[in-house]
Order: sequence, then structure tokens, then C-alpha cells
Amino acid sequence: MDQAQQTKAAGFLMGLTYAAGALGIGLAFSTLSSATPDLRWGCLFAVGVAGVLSYVRHSIMHRGDAARMGWDMGRTNPFQIEVGLANLAWGILAIVAVALSWGLAVYSACFLVFGFYMAGVTGFKALWASKGHPEEWRAVVPAGVFAALLIVIGAGGMSALP
Repeated sequence: MDQAQQTKAAGFLMGLTYAAGALGIGLAFSTLSSATPDLRWGCLFAVGVAGVLSYVRHSIMHRGDAARMGWDMGRTNPFQIEVGLANLAWGILAIVAVALSWGLAVYSACFLVFGFYMAGVTGFKALWASKGHPEEWRAVVPAGVFAALLIVIGAGGMSALP
């Protein structure tokens, strides 16, 4: 697959990541205010599926994803692959937690880990944008909103624990 095809595929995977994240956030909020919240399906989609898709995009399709973000260095960036592996780690954790029914505390922790990561990404993008990379501003609000929602769900789940 050439770089143009990889960039298009990375854009498609980004769209799937947004869809999985939105579905998971919606599922989580639909149960969060109940007497016994169950974040299982929200965790599966917002953290598990979104994490695995982010891994594929960042690590396997790294050149196309770098071009999609405007960060193409003309060569492999090993750090981008590392970021993808981090996404894979919490994605697998969320999937295994759901598959093995590890419960509300673990699902909530999965949301918090991904939320704290996204909060860091948001801060980095805002800082980078303010240092002469104005194209990054387009990602600050969506990343910040996603981070906030993940953290609210994770904290809400932790607060519901007995």
C-alpha cells in the first residue's frame, strides 16, 4: 500500500475510532446514573475498540497516519509506533476486562487511564499550536472533550463503587 492509500486508510480508521469512542461514551452515560451502573459495553467500545484501532493507525499504518496529521517526517518515527503500542495496551486491558467480567472498578480505571492520556494529548496539541503550528488547533477541542468525557465516566464509575 503506497503512502496516499495508507493516508486514506488512516483517515478511515480515525473515523472508526471516533465512532467507537462515541458509541462507548453513549453506552456508558446511558447507565452511569443508574443505581448499579454497568460500564462494560462503554468500556469495550470507548477504550477497547478505540485503543486497538488507534494502535493499528499509529503503528501499522504509521506513515499514512503521520501524513494525515501533517507530521510526516519522510521516514518512520519510532515514537509514533510507541504511542500506538500504548493505545494497544489499554485497548487489550479493556477487552480482557470485559471478556472476564472484571467489574466496575476496572472498567472505570480503563476510562480514567485513557482520559488522562487524552488530557495530556490535548495539552500537548494546545502547546504545539501556540508555538507556531496553528493546524493543531483543529484537534484541541475534540481531544479535550473526549478526555473530559472519559474522565467524567471513569470518576462516576469509581464514585458508584460500594
